[in-house]
Amino acid sequence: MATAAELRARRDALAAQRSSGVARVSYEGKTVDYRSVAEIDRAIEALDREIATAEGRRIVRHVRVTTAKGL
Repeated sequence: MATAAELRARRDALAAQRSSGVARVSYEGKTVDYRSVAEIDRAIEALDREIATAEGRRIVRHVRVTTAKGL
């Protein structure tokens, strides 16, 4: 399993490529081609989860929906 530092390096490479609009990322002598920005976003999210796991923390996301009739 990769260390948190290695995962952060991969995430930084993906984020840099996403902002530049290029769909090819190279790290540690490996090259990965992505088909779309959405695919890069999913890869970044997956790396965020792996980094959190490597650091011993959880990513918690909550969605709260509140409604009112306006009375």
